[in-house]
Amino acid sequence: MAEYETLAAVDLGSNSFHCQVARVVGDQIYPLDNLREPVRLGAGVGPDKLLDEAAQDRAIACLHRFGERLRGFDRRAVRAVGTNSLRVAKNAHSFLKRAQDALGFPIEVIAGREEARLIFIGVQHGLPPTRDERLVVDIGGGSTEFIVGSRFRPARLASLYMGCVSYSMRYFPEGRLTRAAFKRAELAARNELQPIASEFSSKHWVQAIGSSGTARALAEIAQANGFGDGTITPAALDRLRASLTRAGDTGHLVLTDVKPDRVPVLPGGLAILSAVLSELRIERMTVASGGMREGLLYDLLGRVHRNDMRDVTVAQFMQRYHVDAPQARRVCALAQDLYRKLAAADRDFDETDALRLGWAAKLHEIGISVAYSGYHKHSAYILEKADMPGFSRDEQAQLALLVLAHRRSIRKIHARLEGAVDWRSVLALRLAVLFYRGRTDSALPPIQPKAEGRKFRVTVDPDWLARNPLTATALREETLEWDRIGIELRVPGLEDLDTAADRSLSLSVSDD
Repeated sequence: MAEYETLAAVDLGSNSFHCQVARVVGDQIYPLDNLREPVRLGAGVGPDKLLDEAAQDRAIACLHRFGERLRGFDRRAVRAVGTNSLRVAKNAHSFLKRAQDALGFPIEVIAGREEARLIFIGVQHGLPPTRDERLVVDIGGGSTEFIVGSRFRPARLASLYMGCVSYSMRYFPEGRLTRAAFKRAELAARNELQPIASEFSSKHWVQAIGSSGTARALAEIAQANGFGDGTITPAALDRLRASLTRAGDTGHLVLTDVKPDRVPVLPGGLAILSAVLSELRIERMTVASGGMREGLLYDLLGRVHRNDMRDVTVAQFMQRYHVDAPQARRVCALAQDLYRKLAAADRDFDETDALRLGWAAKLHEIGISVAYSGYHKHSAYILEKADMPGFSRDEQAQLALLVLAHRRSIRKIHARLEGAVDWRSVLALRLAVLFYRGRTDSALPPIQPKAEGRKFRVTVDPDWLARNPLTATALREETLEWDRIGIELRVPGLEDLDTAADRSLSLSVSDD
């Protein structure tokens, strides 16, 4: 992958959308520009889990503006991600098509634990280095992430479905602020926290850090109004809560330093943060400047500099599931070589596709640890459902489909594959597995694949095929498999082998 002087991260949060542009100097990132708009995407997700048109329109208008700022960027220098609202919205897929057109770049929807990992990376890069364990809490619009770790390695990750937008809408409708409402909201948050409380309690860390706009806003408001010193404490939050309940309504707040766009989500964020401090026994929480966007930028920088978290995850999965590493490397090398030859004529060839194929090749046998029978199905299930740091949900789905299609019938899963994966990737992986069925480093003949639309031609030395009848038979069966789904695969010389075999059989019968 090429190196870039400038990178950009776009965060489609449930409360606000952010676009951060940064300059790269060596292994460091320096901010150049930051755009933020309070889109409140989470407020548009109704009880039916559908994202309403008003929220979609606000989001699309914002992304058009972000797209103008990012015009001229290479697509590999920009990473855009969606979080909780797009994880839960049933119509997220159709919205994302419009959103990507508006932004001009792909948008990934990431899992909660991946969001937590990126937040931790961003926070740690903005703090003095230490070997001590830190707790990072990030209250977003629709979810709250919890991470315990040291340096840049998270040891524990959790994501809970509670956020400042969703809680403000549910417990403080129309901005009404009462003691009873705060009590209900805090009890609900504490109930969500109980399953993870022991794992993230104060005995596991030395310092508690609050990231995201919610923590920063509450700390700043508390300090501006004389309730605290810039850190977050239970006493400061108690005084904030008392001020809000005295106002009785978000429209009547008289607190200093409250930004207008923060007012509607302030009570939900306060209730959640109060519950967090209580359940996790936090006496004092400092506030970090870094967070999700910085994490995205540093993760993207790692990809550019060949220090990709996805490579680390693949290596860990290979070890966890006892993959035959030499075989995985053989299949990976051949599959990527075949794919690059098949895609050689593409003007817009993206090396990312070859990387994805390589990861699929390295992981195609992880299901054997479950059972050999139907192992490709077990492998696909693991890849689709497991937590895979560095990978988005879409990337995991593509890996799962490639692995599912690497052997046996294509026809049975044809509908799932059509339009979802590159057929050239499927062919390259199937051929690599086929040629290395013997699981040895034996020399292979030159293999020259060629693609013309939905027609494939694979040229192999006929003499080599004649000396390797098992592979020749497998190739013959492979051509039939592709014919069943209307895609032509031809291997010149196979027909001649058939004719020679028939002729030899005929002579043998005559001699008898």
